[in-house]
Amino acid sequence: MRTAFDALIIGAGPAGSTAAILLALAGWSVALVEKQRFPRRKVCGECISPGALSLLAALGIEQQMALRAGPDLRRVALMRGAQQVAADFPEASGNAYRWGRALGRETLDTVLVEQACKLGVEVLQPYSVRELVGGPGAWRCAIRGQAESFTTTLRTSVAIAAHGSWEVLPSDPPQNRRPQRPGDLLAFKANFEGASLQAGLLPVFAFEGGYGGMVAMGDGVTTVAGCLRRDRLEALRRSRGGASAGECFEAMLRRQCAGVREVLEHASRPESWIGAGPLSPGIRLRADDGLFRVGNAAGEAHPIVGEGISMAVQSAWLLCCELLRARALHGLYAADDVAWQRIAARRYAYEWRRQFVPRLRLASAFAHACMHRHSSALLLALADFWPGLLYEGARWIGKTGCAIDPAAVALIMAATSSVRTLRPTAYP
Repeated sequence: MRTAFDALIIGAGPAGSTAAILLALAGWSVALVEKQRFPRRKVCGECISPGALSLLAALGIEQQMALRAGPDLRRVALMRGAQQVAADFPEASGNAYRWGRALGRETLDTVLVEQACKLGVEVLQPYSVRELVGGPGAWRCAIRGQAESFTTTLRTSVAIAAHGSWEVLPSDPPQNRRPQRPGDLLAFKANFEGASLQAGLLPVFAFEGGYGGMVAMGDGVTTVAGCLRRDRLEALRRSRGGASAGECFEAMLRRQCAGVREVLEHASRPESWIGAGPLSPGIRLRADDGLFRVGNAAGEAHPIVGEGISMAVQSAWLLCCELLRARALHGLYAADDVAWQRIAARRYAYEWRRQFVPRLRLASAFAHACMHRHSSALLLALADFWPGLLYEGARWIGKTGCAIDPAAVALIMAATSSVRTLRPTAYP
């Protein structure tokens, strides 16, 4: 096994694999460490915005997306009880993709990792990180395979955290495990076959103590996902004699939301519900430890807006643009790798916050409005009076935009040929 790399990426989800592919295209040697086997089921709404679809297509997976993704998402609906308000999605301009689509994580994650392998990325899977020490220019990471009794130490110049929000790296400062709280949000997801969801419609539903959504993917599969407060879930389980959490969540949705009940009336669920949590939306980006963070490792929005995959992919592009720019402009004149990485970290943190913090705040406001009886009723009344609220809300949340401007895309594409001669060297 090779043990020295220009970049080490921890986590092979959409953010980690995207970063691995981009750096490999630029001529870097890259190790991608993932603790789970693919394909895997993942609690995720699986919507991808038009801008993120363009970025994914640029990675070389456009054909697979075209074959496996669901129909264009052209309309959005807000559901509460027996009420429903629908509006058109805004159309993305200046983009090869005009509307978003949905693609299952089982497919997306696998396709991205396969593309990384084709480009020479060293994919270490399933491997877990046991230790991460050092700093920019001289990171050392101890990993262990799932079936191995020994660890292997990798050395790298650049380290990127792309793991899920529920995971903690050995390099992270120790945190006290907080006790369970009644207001904790737990996430659930299941796939259904034979559902009658209208093609191109993305319903979002609000109910007391939670929120959710539905989307049609390829192959006739409809995903239902949502979040529910812990205290509401416990009350549901008591009322149903200890049934599983996912089954209680589904029964509640069918009972309280007419739109969900209608869509799933003749549908079947081939697999059990999966769950995760508690959710921890917020900002985790840090610029003081020398470790770059992308995806949920950098920050997480309430999933009600369906921006998880899109933010993950866009954050990886943002970071790689800054890494390549800083290396090209400053790396050749630096005594070591620390100086140019600090420059990249500052620029990346600024751009990440400028692009994503407004989305996180809007998502939080929308989520909390949907979870409470009176505010959700007011929200639905406003949307009914002014359907343009849903249209504008989709635009405000970033559905038609992209964190990467054309100039930055041109920069990183040019890097695939010009930055090969500027490759950093992993320190021993």
